[in-house]
Amino acid sequence: MTSTDEAWRRRWLLVIAGGIVMGAALGVRNVQGLFLLPVTLDRGWSRETFGFALALQNLLWGFAQPLTGMIADRYGSARVIFAGIVLYALGLAIMAHAATVGVYTLGVGVLVGIALSGTAFGAVYGALSRLFPAERRSWALGMAGMIGGFGQFCMVPFAQDMIGSIGWAAAIGVLAAVMLAIAPLAAWLRDRPAAHGSEAGANETVRAAVKEALSHRGFWLLNLGFFSCGFQLAFIGTHMPAWLLDRGMSARQASMALAIIALANTVGTFLCGYAGGFLRRKYLLSGIYFVRAGAMALFVTLPLTPASLYVFAFVMGLTWLGTVPLTNGLVSQVFGVRYIATLFGFVFFGHQLGGFFGVWLGAVVYDATHSYAMLWNGSIMLGVISGLLHLPIDDRRVDRVAIQGVQAA
Repeated sequence: MTSTDEAWRRRWLLVIAGGIVMGAALGVRNVQGLFLLPVTLDRGWSRETFGFALALQNLLWGFAQPLTGMIADRYGSARVIFAGIVLYALGLAIMAHAATVGVYTLGVGVLVGIALSGTAFGAVYGALSRLFPAERRSWALGMAGMIGGFGQFCMVPFAQDMIGSIGWAAAIGVLAAVMLAIAPLAAWLRDRPAAHGSEAGANETVRAAVKEALSHRGFWLLNLGFFSCGFQLAFIGTHMPAWLLDRGMSARQASMALAIIALANTVGTFLCGYAGGFLRRKYLLSGIYFVRAGAMALFVTLPLTPASLYVFAFVMGLTWLGTVPLTNGLVSQVFGVRYIATLFGFVFFGHQLGGFFGVWLGAVVYDATHSYAMLWNGSIMLGVISGLLHLPIDDRRVDRVAIQGVQAA
C-alpha cells in the first residue's frame, strides 16, 4: 500500500467515525418527536410539558456549545466527544425510567442537551476541520454530514418499529445502548489544536479570538440567520408528526416523512458541504433559507396529501443540515481553525435559541389555540429574513497581521 493509499484510507476512517457519531447523536434527537404522543398519553402529561423538556434541551445545547468548544480547542475533541456520548446514554436511561416531569426533564432536557454539545456538529466538525487541510476540508465536512444523515435516516424506522413492538420506554433504553456502543469511535477523532500554530493569529488567546469575532459584523449576522434554522428544524422535527396525525395522516406516514427528510439530508448535506469548496458560502446559505421558506409556504397552502407530504419532506431534507457545514466553513474561512470549535459554538447558540422557541412555542401555541398555523407562518417569515441577513456578510479572511500591527502601534 502506497503512502497516498494510506492517507486516503485514514481520511475515510476519520470521516466515517465522525459521521457515525453525528448520525447516532442527531438521529436519536430527531426521532424524539415520535415519542410525543406515546409519552404524553402514557404519563398523562400535556404537550407543553413534553415540549418544554425538548425546548430546554435545545437551549442547554446552545449554552454548552461554546464551553465544550473551548475545552475541545484546548485539550482536543476526542475527550469531549467520548464524555458527551457517555452523558448522552445516561440522559436517555433517566428519560426511559422517569415517572415525574422533573426527572424526565432532567434526562432529556438537561443531560441530553449538554451531551449534544459534545457529540454533534460543534465537536465533530471542529475535529475534522483541524484534521484536514483547507483544500480537503469542505469534502470532509460534507462527507461526514452525509454519513451522519444516513444514520439519522436509519434511526427513524428503527425507533418507530421499537416503539410499536416493545414500547417507548424500552425503545429509549435500546437507544441508550446504541450510544454507548459508538463511544470507542471518539479515539479516531484525536486532533491537536496546537498543530495550527503556524497560521496567522495562532498565538492569540481564546479570549482575544472571541473578542475579535464579536466585533465582526458578519459574525452577528451568522448568529441571527442561524436562529431561523434552529427554529424551523426544531419545530418541524418535534411537532410535525403530531400535526400530521391531527390532520388525519397515519403514524406510518408521519414517520415516513421524517425518514425521507433524513434520507434526502444525506445527499443535501454532502452537496452543500462540497459546493462550499468552490462557491461562496454566504450565497449558498441565503439560497437554502429562501428555498425552505418557499417550500413551507406551498406545503401549508396546498391540500395535504401523502404525495405533497413526501415532496415537502424531500425538499426540506435537501436543505435540512446543509447549513451546518457551510456555516462552520464560513467561520473557519473568516477566522481560521485554531478556535473553530469555540467560535462555531457561539454561532450555534443562535441556532439553539431558535430551536428552543421552535419547540416550546409550538407546544404553547397548540395548547392555547389547538392549531400550529402561527408557527408555520412564523417559520416562513424567519426563512425569508435569514436569507436576506446572509447576503451582506463580509466573508473575507480577517487580516490579523494588519490588526496586530495597529495594536502594536
